[in-house]
Amino acid sequence: MKAPENDPIILSNNLISSLLDGIPHAETFKGKWSLIRAKLTELQSQLTEFAEFSNSSSSIPLSLDLLQSISQTLSDAVSLCEKCQTRNFSEGKLRTQSDIDSVLAKLDRHVKDSEILIRSGVLYDGVAPSSSSSSKREAARAESRGLITRLQIGSPESKSSAMDSLLRLLEADDKNVVIAVAQGIVLVLVQLLDSSSSSWEMKEKAVAAISMISMVGSSKHVLIAEGLSVLNHLLRILDLGSGFAKEKACVTLQALTFSKENARAIVSRGGVSSLLEICQAGTPGSQAFAAGVLRNLAVFSEVRENFVEENGVVVLMGIASSGTASAQENAIGCLCNLVSEDESLKLLVFKEGGVECLKNFWDSTPTVQSLEVAVDLLRHLASCPTIAEVVVSDGFIGRLVGVLNCGVLGVRVAAARAVYELGCSTRFRKEIGECGSIAPLIRLLDGKAVEEKEAAAKALSILMLYAGNRKVFRKDERGILSAVQLLDPLIQNLDKKYPVSVLASLVHSKKCRKQMVAAGACVYLQKLVELDIEGSKKLLDSLGRSKILGIFSRP
Repeated sequence: MKAPENDPIILSNNLISSLLDGIPHAETFKGKWSLIRAKLTELQSQLTEFAEFSNSSSSIPLSLDLLQSISQTLSDAVSLCEKCQTRNFSEGKLRTQSDIDSVLAKLDRHVKDSEILIRSGVLYDGVAPSSSSSSKREAARAESRGLITRLQIGSPESKSSAMDSLLRLLEADDKNVVIAVAQGIVLVLVQLLDSSSSSWEMKEKAVAAISMISMVGSSKHVLIAEGLSVLNHLLRILDLGSGFAKEKACVTLQALTFSKENARAIVSRGGVSSLLEICQAGTPGSQAFAAGVLRNLAVFSEVRENFVEENGVVVLMGIASSGTASAQENAIGCLCNLVSEDESLKLLVFKEGGVECLKNFWDSTPTVQSLEVAVDLLRHLASCPTIAEVVVSDGFIGRLVGVLNCGVLGVRVAAARAVYELGCSTRFRKEIGECGSIAPLIRLLDGKAVEEKEAAAKALSILMLYAGNRKVFRKDERGILSAVQLLDPLIQNLDKKYPVSVLASLVHSKKCRKQMVAAGACVYLQKLVELDIEGSKKLLDSLGRSKILGIFSRP
């Protein structure tokens, strides 16, 4: 057992008692001593709570440091109180006043730090017996509580060390991120960013921790809830931070820019300009993430004007041509979002070498998954007749047909939609069919995803306007049956006008009409007529007449 004079709790309580007895006898600065007395009363109550955890209070370095700091401040206060009792201002009255103000500020900080430490639960962790059988999750909770507490109290060096430990904890396992978020780490990190006393290095580390949280889906909502507070700090990092910090800020912004409100806030604060600058001169990693943030922002039509004003298309084309694989994919995805509803931007991308850039990316990308954004951009560019000519002459029809057979749903859907855009020009329907597109599109009609079924039906509806493609379709045994099955009203969120159009293009063939009737088309069409689906009544009438004609033609 510690001797009383070595126990910081006993020592502090003795000093408080001495001060409470001496303050009434102070002859000068009575108002300030009155404030100090109020702080002493709060501190005395907290020391009582510390005493209940005497074992942990003396064994946990954080609480021991705080208690020793408290006793030192109280010792200084006793000396000052004695000066004020004797009016002994050998060092000057102003100096004494300054020393009293310093003691008051320290006591105020001690009270706040003690409150944080008591409420954190760290002292309970200290009393809990260590057990080798305790779960990893409980250990992570206890470590999180300790680190969160250390980030709020103690010296700058202690806080910096705690931040390093926190980063290691978060990096080790996503479950640790969830635990730390539940313990309230996000609020503490934001407070560090807000604090004028936090060093720039500390703020950059806080941004790194926040970036790890943003990458865990179940935790990012806590960051989103912080709103503009987090965004403002991240944007400041984009302008003034190190390359490492900028990269981590962009990682977080990628998670926060799916919200229109956040997108507007970033744009209004000059975020587009900062992000484009990183795309031009940042590290390879930060370029990729900055392009990812811009890709998210470009979804919102009201912010696209900022891209034009900042010469964003040219910058993005540069990244799409020479950046890392991830940066290229994000840049192309951003261009895709930018041009989706803007004919002038499609032409601008084309003039800046967009088709050639797209071809190089397509032919060099190592994974099929990465092609989805490229196929989407091709689709948007192909909707412009002038660009479609170049796209076809550069051999993109063959590339599209190739990925219609790939194993990635998003790429197949994007390819079918691109086929439709090219097929809108009568000049290309024949070539698209001759390149072998009909068979894979028929297979997509039987796909599991509704969007895949609809994209294939839509593409076929335009290709079937060419007689040669209808001939190829009729040769496929699954074609008619697959198209008829899409008429079923139970298949929701699928525009029925496309399979109706496919079947209508074949209804002049007696064999096809028989196949449609046998597959149950009439039953489905009667329901679609009631729903007023485009073309359904005309197709039903055609099939009805064929049935009547068949009856009269019997011997």
